[in-house]
Amino acid sequence: MIFTDFQEMCREIEAETERSSGNNKGICPEPIYLKIFSPKVLNLSLVDLPGITKVPVGDQPEDIEAQVQEMILSFISNPNSLILAVSPANSDLATSDALKLAHEVDPDGRRTLLVISKLDLMDAGTDALEVLLGRVIPVRLGIIGVVNRSQHDINTQKSLEDSMKDEQAFLQRHYPSLTSRAGSRYLAKTLSRLLMHHIRDCLPELKTRVTVLSAQYQARLNSYGQPVEDHSATLLQIVTKFASDYCNTIEGTARHIQTSELCGGARICYIFHETFGRTLQSIDPLGGLTELDILTAIRNATGPRPALFVPEVSFELLVKRQIKRLEEPSLRCVELVYEELQRIIQHCSSFSTQELLRFPKLHDSIVEVVTGLLRKRLPITNEMVHNLVAIELAYINTKHPDFTDAAQVSASVNSQQAEALDGGKRWKNEKVAEEKVPAAGSGSPSKGQAINLLDLAVPVSRKLTAKEQRDCEVIQRFIKSYFLIVRKSIQDSVPKTVMHFLVNFVKEHLQSELVGQLYKQPMLQELLIESQDTAQQRSEVSQMLEALKKANNIISEIRETHLW
Repeated sequence: MIFTDFQEMCREIEAETERSSGNNKGICPEPIYLKIFSPKVLNLSLVDLPGITKVPVGDQPEDIEAQVQEMILSFISNPNSLILAVSPANSDLATSDALKLAHEVDPDGRRTLLVISKLDLMDAGTDALEVLLGRVIPVRLGIIGVVNRSQHDINTQKSLEDSMKDEQAFLQRHYPSLTSRAGSRYLAKTLSRLLMHHIRDCLPELKTRVTVLSAQYQARLNSYGQPVEDHSATLLQIVTKFASDYCNTIEGTARHIQTSELCGGARICYIFHETFGRTLQSIDPLGGLTELDILTAIRNATGPRPALFVPEVSFELLVKRQIKRLEEPSLRCVELVYEELQRIIQHCSSFSTQELLRFPKLHDSIVEVVTGLLRKRLPITNEMVHNLVAIELAYINTKHPDFTDAAQVSASVNSQQAEALDGGKRWKNEKVAEEKVPAAGSGSPSKGQAINLLDLAVPVSRKLTAKEQRDCEVIQRFIKSYFLIVRKSIQDSVPKTVMHFLVNFVKEHLQSELVGQLYKQPMLQELLIESQDTAQQRSEVSQMLEALKKANNIISEIRETHLW
């Protein structure tokens, strides 16, 4: 509101005070801002604080004293403000509450100016000359005496010009030596001069603060971006930026690199060579196989005929069983890489593409598209890894160049064959000799008694014969040698398969998939709707930045102003 009549302005202030604080001496911490434009006033900002109240009256609360002191301290604690401590001339300065509060926040007195009011109300025969000269209580910025309008003058609406004339006449009569250094006019000029000098002293710090804040708010405004005008270009720009950041995170060339944990391509490398590699190395080639299992497989492979040699079928049966154990950690490797590729989505959304945060629907759509692409590739990659193990199971290549134990085992088999033939002849001669000795002993069955051999318990474990021990050792050597060959192949092939069918495929097709799914005219307007928070924050930051620019201009003007 604009007022040209001073009395009308006073009535508006009283009405506003009643609206906010009531009409019975209540208080309100919300300030009333008033700007006065006149060629007769100086450039000065003045905050009129309430007087210190000791006892509540009217609608004032019981803790009125604490509330008023808290309100006053909130203003005078600012180190960039000047404190105008007002104390009546007809009271003892030693008990001045205004000086006491000023001393609490300004113990050195660098910001405090003392004003002695009511010089005309002192007792007859007394004056405030000693106080005004600073001989009672020294104040660094000075002590200025003034004569206020009386209540009668206010009621009769005495003008300010007449009041200042009467004030000057009073000072000339009673304080002729201080006429030029007292009065309301001198107080206004002194305050303006002190404020200008105080601002000049604070200018370097204020200039620095304003510059730093301007840079911070400008950066925030840049992060919010400008309102969208060309939806097609904006969408393509954001999609391209996201796809580039996603691929750079995998390649390790992203701008925002984490230092707290492995991320992106570095974590995928760790999965391949540390997690997956160590898991395969920890698998025992003979794990889960006992000598009895091997012996049973050999017997099952020979059928009803006793075997003179170790059957190859038993080796294939057992080694396939061990190779099958490599499938589970291989599929787990695929799952870990898939999870890391999903984590990269959130990483790029949070750090690399700040513009994306402006558009929640576009962000969610991009996450959905990338997640869908990963989900489509996951079963294909799993199938290929499964096929790697199936390929190894499909053909046991005993002619593999690294399968060097085959020749040694063959020599062992030939030796076993010769020993078996010699042992057979000795066994035949011993059998003929035993037939000549009649059977005796109470444990032998009586002649003609039937025996059911199927009822005899099969021993769970027993001591193996020398031949059985040799056969088991031959099979174990075969299994261990061939398993290590397959494990080495799987350890090399699975990472290559995951990179080709999952990681590289996503890198190559990510941008085209995003453009194909999102770059559709009916969806552009909906996807590029800004969040309400972003629009509001941009407006607030713009206003603050404009205020900082004005403050910077004012500081520059003050530096060029002549200070008297």
